[in-house]
Amino acid sequence: MKVIRHTDKDYTARLREVTAPSSLFDPVIEQRTRGIIDAVNARGDAAVLEFTTKFDGAQLAANQLAVTQAEIFSASLQADESLRAAVAEAEKNIAAFARKSKRRNWQTENSHGASVGEKFDAFQRVGIYIPGGTAPLVSTALMTITLAKVAGCKEIVVCTPCGKDGGINPALLFAAKAAGATEIYRVGGAQAIAALAYGTKTIRRVQKIFGPGNAYVVTAKRLLVGHVAIDLLPGPSEVLVLADDTANPKFAAADLLAQAEHGSGHERVWLVTTSAKLLKAVEKEIAKQLPKLARRDYIKRALDNNSYLIQVASLADGVALTNQLAPEHCEVMTRDARKVSADILTAGAIFLGHLSPTVLGDYVAGPSHTLPTGGAGASFPGLTVDQFQRRTSVVEYNRASLKKALPAVKKFAELEGLGAHGKSAEVRVK
Repeated sequence: MKVIRHTDKDYTARLREVTAPSSLFDPVIEQRTRGIIDAVNARGDAAVLEFTTKFDGAQLAANQLAVTQAEIFSASLQADESLRAAVAEAEKNIAAFARKSKRRNWQTENSHGASVGEKFDAFQRVGIYIPGGTAPLVSTALMTITLAKVAGCKEIVVCTPCGKDGGINPALLFAAKAAGATEIYRVGGAQAIAALAYGTKTIRRVQKIFGPGNAYVVTAKRLLVGHVAIDLLPGPSEVLVLADDTANPKFAAADLLAQAEHGSGHERVWLVTTSAKLLKAVEKEIAKQLPKLARRDYIKRALDNNSYLIQVASLADGVALTNQLAPEHCEVMTRDARKVSADILTAGAIFLGHLSPTVLGDYVAGPSHTLPTGGAGASFPGLTVDQFQRRTSVVEYNRASLKKALPAVKKFAELEGLGAHGKSAEVRVK
């Protein structure tokens, strides 16, 4: 891990290194991703199958892309009581949180006495990407599909990578079906996003795509905006721990290691602290805990690439740096953490205090763990149920309210030189 202290002579220059663009805007990744999505657009299933062989090692035919009901039934039989209980517990909290934030139709009267309002309809067909590979994210199935179900989406289409044998982790299949998936395809990577956006003979196109993924998946989502709607840009995982001298170094180190273990090597972790003593203690704890972890090789790769222990001069400087980085997850381990968090304006999710590790948000707390990464949090919020709803404004005038509005309408039409606009209202009054 790289160590930066505010007393370093090159402190400002090194902070620029910390805030450099993430893999979200890597030009090499973007070029490769464009090639993939262009191929899927041009050749449909054939390209999807080629990339599945190339990247996942699975030799499939088009009629094998869809997961069968028999496979889903088999996955259900394999689900033991502990898995069923964990899925039910997480889904209960996720659904309850989603129902609270679901948008509802409303109407009011404007100054003319006309009825104006909004209605919210669920997208009818949505696509959800669930990462697989070295860590099949069973929890992501719940953190995305559950929201679509609560919103009322009728068709919930899931894409997830398969293994070399074409199989999908049975726990992931069980969770996806339990959460409400209506179709599941064994397709991963940028090719899955392209298939959902453009449609192929086997996978019909969707209205909007949701879910996290590696750098290629997120780049594909970014490049396909306009052909399809997307939720946000949730890429390789990130965590920033903002701490003062009250933080427990064991806790901070464990949380940094946890978010580094996903396996892409593009994960980013930061400790931002006012305490030189804590920084040193966290560094020692990471060295102590890392060798004991099963995925230490994956973690080490992420730590070597994108990890920083940063000592700032003040907590205010720490908050400012946090807002600049816009981390996916932000843990506040300080005195009066809630007060400190009030000034953090760009994080995907905030975890307050010493007993709220990010893993609770990853699995069971309730808010979706699908969050913006790579600095996208400055513009995008995390995934919420209302993103599965399409907003439409509704306007209804009667003769009296139309007559009241007419003078202003005619004036705007005159100013803009659009006479037909004014006539279209005036003709109704006459």
